[in-house]
Amino acid sequence: MTPTQLWQEYLTVNPQAGPEPEAWAFGAVPDELADLVARGIKTATSSAYELYDLEGEEIPQAGGYDIILDSQDNAVCIIKTTKVYVTPFSQVTEEHAKFEGEGDRSLSYWRQVHEKFFTIWLAEAGLTFSEDMLVVCEEFELVYPMEGE
Repeated sequence: MTPTQLWQEYLTVNPQAGPEPEAWAFGAVPDELADLVARGIKTATSSAYELYDLEGEEIPQAGGYDIILDSQDNAVCIIKTTKVYVTPFSQVTEEHAKFEGEGDRSLSYWRQVHEKFFTIWLAEAGLTFSEDMLVVCEEFELVYPMEGE
């Protein structure tokens, strides 16, 4: 299903949702992470603040929608952002790591995976990873289709 088709379906249950939002896939393992979101396990994500700044993009805002794609650009589900905050990498919490829903859901797992991921993405932009780098932490809820539909 295309992002537009999924959004049109969602509008039948929530006509006030507005214009079609951005559609994107998670960078590391898109199919696995999209599945975790669709099953209601993954309710947060994080990204490098410097990359938003470098690309001239605004960070996500609470209340915004996104369409999550798989690795083949098929629309999997729609999320609504509930909370966004910026914090140093070293200050990301155990709670946030758990909300991300990956691996054993521990902070140590989150740090290991994200340090590796951020190092690669920052290097591609000519930047370097550090424990002090700012991270955009985003929490969201699955709004369509709801788990089990």
